Amino acid sequence: MTTRHDKKQSSEKYPKRLFAILLFLGILLVILFVGEYVLNPAKTAQEQSETSQVKSKSGTKQSEKSKESMQIQKATIMASGDMLYHDIVYGSAFDGEKYDFSNDYEQITSLISSADLALGDFEGTINPDYELAGYPIFNAPESVITSIKNAGYDALDLAHNHILDTGLSGLKYTANAFQKAGLDTFGVNVPDDKILVKNVNGIKIAILGFSYGFNGIEASISQEDYDKYLNDLNTAKVEKKIKAAKEMADLVVVMPQSGVEYSLEATPEQETTYRQMVDFGADIIFGGHPHVAEPTEIIEKDGEKKFIIYSMGNLLSNQRFETLENYWTERGVIIEVQVAKKAGKTSLTAIKAHPTWVSREPINRTFLEYPAYDYQVYLAEDYIKGGKYFNQVSEDKQQRIETAYHEMMALLNIKF
Repeated sequence: MTTRHDKKQSSEKYPKRLFAILLFLGILLVILFVGEYVLNPAKTAQEQSETSQVKSKSGTKQSEKSKESMQIQKATIMASGDMLYHDIVYGSAFDGEKYDFSNDYEQITSLISSADLALGDFEGTINPDYELAGYPIFNAPESVITSIKNAGYDALDLAHNHILDTGLSGLKYTANAFQKAGLDTFGVNVPDDKILVKNVNGIKIAILGFSYGFNGIEASISQEDYDKYLNDLNTAKVEKKIKAAKEMADLVVVMPQSGVEYSLEATPEQETTYRQMVDFGADIIFGGHPHVAEPTEIIEKDGEKKFIIYSMGNLLSNQRFETLENYWTERGVIIEVQVAKKAGKTSLTAIKAHPTWVSREPINRTFLEYPAYDYQVYLAEDYIKGGKYFNQVSEDKQQRIETAYHEMMALLNIKF
């Protein structure tokens, strides 16, 4: 017979036995682990090393991704006004054997070449099947391309009212001639309607050009060719192209040709159209056509600043006070825009204006019995106080350049 006291003693024995078993198993595991380490220490060290390497690699990948997201890509974009080769401009460059345009842009080459992307506006055509001509039909010698390229330009806008001056063949030849020389073109669809996108320091920049019209010469070509080769300012077409460019690039630059010639103010139509371009997705608008400069505007969109200059004026031409009694036609501006891309977002970070002025000095030869001249584009900042050419020209010329600089800066009124 088992008593209550016996049951109590029996139940007390079970926990003690269980504890003893667990203690024995624990000691056995310790002995096995220590034995493995003593007998094969290299294997254990290798396992530890491999574990450490896995952690290290994982950390490196995370670090690299973090660095990539923090990296900043930067680019400088520059653009300038009309390159307008009047007959006296190209005629003066003919020395009896060849056309020499080598010093036209000599004084702005350092600046233009410093840009990561330099955009020019070539207003006219190049067509060897037609006679050379200036206003109202512009057809320049093909050798102008060398001087433009040597100045540091990367791409040329061909969307302007003179692109059909020598017919559709002139449009095609002009675009192909620049491209053959290694310069991109935009604004006309040669060889196709593909949007020009430049990868500049890791930033994809799409570049578009549009013109208000083509001097009525478009009536001489078919509607099919018009739609195939030309880009006008039809709102629906502009919207479609800008939105397509926005999908392809980090930044969209547009160079439209519109406005009233010789007006220092943008028209209401210009303002509406260019602001619409910003709404469609344009980030920078470099306007042209009036042959004089027009003001700038900063627009805030989606928390970012967008830039418009309504006209950059002339870069090179024979339009000046002596020919038109207008000082503004001999002035232009090179606009410099700094952009930066960080964590997939591209922004405008700085904007600077570089006013230009066209020098025209008589040389010892004639063109069509008229005096010939040496044309050079001056960087006006080099001729104001503190500039490297300050007081190195005649007093009259010095004053003319200084006035051009200060009046241009006041007109542009850049507030970034």
